[in-house]
Amino acid sequence: MFVRRRPLMRAAMVGGVAYHAGKRRQEGQEADYDRDARIAELEAQQMQQAAPAPAAASGGGDDMIAQLQKLAQLKEQGILTDEEFAAQKQKLLGAA
Repeated sequence: MFVRRRPLMRAAMVGGVAYHAGKRRQEGQEADYDRDARIAELEAQQMQQAAPAPAAASGGGDDMIAQLQKLAQLKEQGILTDEEFAAQKQKLLGAA
C-alpha cells in the first residue's frame, strides 16, 4: 500500500502547489490591472485639469493688455524706470 500511496501523495502535492502558484499569479495580474487602471484614470484627470488652464489664460488676454497699457503709462509719466518696466512686462508675459 505504501508504494501506491506515495505517488498519489506526490501528485496531490504537485497539484496543490501548482494550484497555489496559479492563484498567486492570477492575484498579481489582477493587482497589475487595477494599478494600471488607477494610473490611467489619474492621467485622464490631470489632462482634463491641464486643458482648461490655457483657455483661461487666453480669455484673460484683455486684462493683460490693459495691465501692459497701464505699465506703459506709468513709464511715460516717469514713475517707472526702463528696467522696472521691462521687469514688470516680463513678469506679465511670463505668467501668460
